[in-house]
Amino acid sequence: MNIAALQQAVLEANQQISLLGLAVYTFGNASGILRDDGTGQSVVAIKPSGVSYAKLSAADIVLTDLDGRVLKGELRPSSDLDTHLFLYREFPSIGGIVHAHSEFATAWAQAQKPIPCFGTTHADYFHGEVPVTTALAAEDVNHDYVRNTGRVIVEHFRNHSLDVKAVPGVLVAGHAPFAWGATPADAVENADLLEFIARLAYRTVALDGPAEGIAAHLRDFHYGRKHGARATYGQKPLPGK
Repeated sequence: MNIAALQQAVLEANQQISLLGLAVYTFGNASGILRDDGTGQSVVAIKPSGVSYAKLSAADIVLTDLDGRVLKGELRPSSDLDTHLFLYREFPSIGGIVHAHSEFATAWAQAQKPIPCFGTTHADYFHGEVPVTTALAAEDVNHDYVRNTGRVIVEHFRNHSLDVKAVPGVLVAGHAPFAWGATPADAVENADLLEFIARLAYRTVALDGPAEGIAAHLRDFHYGRKHGARATYGQKPLPGK
């Protein structure tokens, strides 16, 4: 991927946020990263702050380095830039990030509750519950709030030995969800799946469903069926072909 392709991919990811109903007005943003632009430098592409999704063009997508210095663009980058940068620095396997304010996932974040793995639909995409971070302390909000949002995400994943590939999203307590993937398009898909899982979980709770999730053996089987070396879902070359 080159810089132009990165900007186009990030443009399309941001447009999908709006088309999928993952954010209202200009809430939310998507970014992507080119880990090496050919000179050894990483380049991050992100939505400009406060610009309507409908009015975005690829040329509007702001380019920065991993320290947040603007490399190209006439507009200010997203106000969430420092969270994205923190995640890219600490999670080198991810290539795209989406921050949304989708209705049901945001409700779980506001309730400061993780989303239990109530069923196999959830287990197909998230290995275990969708976690929620600890709440930010006053000093974290008053000093480097956006960076500290990334920090509490990373701390939660490290403290609980979570794999960002197996758990491709998180709820920031009192705030909203973040999701990620290998590409900006993958991050959008995971953000959309997270919202679907959150909606199903809300309705499960409303129907007085079980307090605990499905059995670990069923959860692990379904996750493994789609992910990992022994995955059987989807198309693969037949033996001898």
